[in-house]
Amino acid sequence: MSILGTRVERREDPRLLTVGGIYGDDLREPALDGALHVTFVRSPMAHARITAIDTEQAAAAPGVVAVVTGADVDLPPFAPDAGISGMPPAAMGRPHLATDVVRYVGEAVAAVLTETPAQGEDAAELVEVDYDPLDAVVDVGEALRDENLVFPDAGTNLVGATEEAGDALFEGCEVVVRREIENQRVAPVPLEGRAAACAWDGDKATFWLSNQNAQACRDALMANMGLSQEQVRVITPDVGGGFGAKIGVESEAALLAWLAKRVGRPTRWSENRGENLIGMTHGRAQRQVVTIGGGRDGTIQAYRLEIVQDVGAYPRMGAFLPFFTKMMASGVYDIPAVECSAKAVVTNTTPIGAYRGAGRPEATAAIERAVDLFAAEIGADPAEVRRANLIKPEQFPYRTPGGLVYDTGEYIAALDAVLDSADYRALRAEQAARRESGAVKQLGLGLACYVEITAPNNTEGETGHVEIRPDGSALVLTGSSPHGQGHWTSYAMLVSERLGIDLDRIEVVHGDTDRIPDGVGTMGSRSLQLGGSAVHRAAQDVWEKGRKLAAEMIEIDEADLEISDGRWAVRGTPGVSVSWAELAERAGAEGLAADVHFTEDSPSFPFGTHLAVVEVDVETGKVDYLRHITVDDAGRILNPVLTEGQRHGGIAQGAAQALLEEAGYDADGNPLNANLADYAIITAAELPSFELLTMETPTDLNPLGAKGIGEAGTIGSTPAVQNAVVDALSHLGIRHVDMPTTPQRVWAAINQA
Repeated sequence: MSILGTRVERREDPRLLTVGGIYGDDLREPALDGALHVTFVRSPMAHARITAIDTEQAAAAPGVVAVVTGADVDLPPFAPDAGISGMPPAAMGRPHLATDVVRYVGEAVAAVLTETPAQGEDAAELVEVDYDPLDAVVDVGEALRDENLVFPDAGTNLVGATEEAGDALFEGCEVVVRREIENQRVAPVPLEGRAAACAWDGDKATFWLSNQNAQACRDALMANMGLSQEQVRVITPDVGGGFGAKIGVESEAALLAWLAKRVGRPTRWSENRGENLIGMTHGRAQRQVVTIGGGRDGTIQAYRLEIVQDVGAYPRMGAFLPFFTKMMASGVYDIPAVECSAKAVVTNTTPIGAYRGAGRPEATAAIERAVDLFAAEIGADPAEVRRANLIKPEQFPYRTPGGLVYDTGEYIAALDAVLDSADYRALRAEQAARRESGAVKQLGLGLACYVEITAPNNTEGETGHVEIRPDGSALVLTGSSPHGQGHWTSYAMLVSERLGIDLDRIEVVHGDTDRIPDGVGTMGSRSLQLGGSAVHRAAQDVWEKGRKLAAEMIEIDEADLEISDGRWAVRGTPGVSVSWAELAERAGAEGLAADVHFTEDSPSFPFGTHLAVVEVDVETGKVDYLRHITVDDAGRILNPVLTEGQRHGGIAQGAAQALLEEAGYDADGNPLNANLADYAIITAAELPSFELLTMETPTDLNPLGAKGIGEAGTIGSTPAVQNAVVDALSHLGIRHVDMPTTPQRVWAAINQA
């Protein structure tokens, strides 16, 4: 029986649950002996000129080896990431340490190097910085007016823009609904914050980074420091969560190499939780305007999405997010006319980066709110409006108005499966009864149908290496990088399935650029379909080499051999066999190994339907989250344990945005929730037991038939929960409540209705 598709327990967990993981702050590498701890002095102001920095007292404090300011650093600024309309102005590059101007609360202005972390905390408080306040630009609407500029030398706050759309799109529509929607800023809050260390050996720098793609981080460090590939090594230890915010290298981490060279000792840095909440890139932060039009029979004829993306103080991945949102604007619906425009602006806030889904959840949130608004306007059930407009199975492969080609999908089947499992009719009947009785706790049902793009950088592919060791065990090297997903288990299953080697005798290695110089990393739900396919193909190549060697050793035709109990045996005569260890010895210096770089012709498009059920107390505004039923179809399932884990985490994260989370600022750019007492993280106490339905619609884009699953739950759950809250209030005439749907916000909507 095949191991693929079975519930294999995670091979990573025994070590993590017993001896524990080795995270950035746990590193005890010999090369880091005597490492100095780096503490960053961060701006308490969102926008100000730096008029003076006095480091004298800090430099004299106990344990201080050096205090460095931006004036000391001779590295080039970090170049802005490419945006929706090309490269932003060069004037928007980010210095490693601010020199003349600070642009958000939390920007680093000095680095203190000490023998212990505690000494660094004390000494950092002794660095005196004089600030001349400037007007802060916080709201994207204000940023668009260009009255106050974050970068005066750029002459604008606009990072990039696409063409504006026109109203002619809605000619002939009986009903047109328009609504501004806030897809609020959120903080990723991984359990492990940012962490890095650096040591020099001659002219070679070795970095230990908590990251999602060691090779891309190496390349960024090379470019920033002017070094060759041979001079930079990046090692990824265990990573305590990333959620997209650890895709790239941070300017603080890059500075460690320069500092280590300056003082002649290794350096290390691990941020605290306060730094993490204001320093690590945030996510989402789109102001959207949706316009949807169609007939009173429920047919959607036209849809327009207008986006203003807040990129924060420096253009990072946030400048590119509207591109993904535009790509996925029409979602799962067969809409004849679709337009999308976008603008991206800088503000005096924490920079925006990728956050679980990176632009695709924003697209789904917009279209799914729009469909509910349209259904409410025509007085139709939102489930029926969806069913009438979903792309049908016979339309696949389906080309969207934006030019994407969806590979496979069963959108109507997913919707029906969720409605049937939830007993949707009975829920609607209960809702009607509560409304009729005037109950204090009203029931809300929220639907969201979604499609997302996974492995959008499909042509970059991923690398996989499989080799048989002298003892017959297997080594797997992969360019993809785990931070909780279960890569070791997945890739060991693929190798075991093909080579018959026991899972416990398969080692999976990632995140070391000296051992794995070529790789792309983990983001965009790409690992299994690209990295897994590379490992699968490499295992197949090793299988073919092994069969050839076994046939030579046994002196039999290759076609008569099979793998039985982990050995190559003569079919029907298992007593005549040869082991992988014997084959490795036979292979000699040439080795028994294979390297594969796997690419896909196009991305894949997982899909699903979510139904959230909530109760809303109309006297207090409190929302109770009762049920969540989902289909998340990611093609062929390799391991249900891993798939369910990703779905659980994604649903919780998406629901948290709908209900609780928001990284806010006051008018002066001061963070309103820069600690976990004020930033609301969802817990098990606020969550129901998720009801996960299984559906598999394989893709033919890769040999595994797999699509991505890591971000799917996040994409479907957010609008489902938000729609449920609005649905609970719809009988009061309420058509929209922005996220997060906190008791205060819901109560205000009820009292304004």
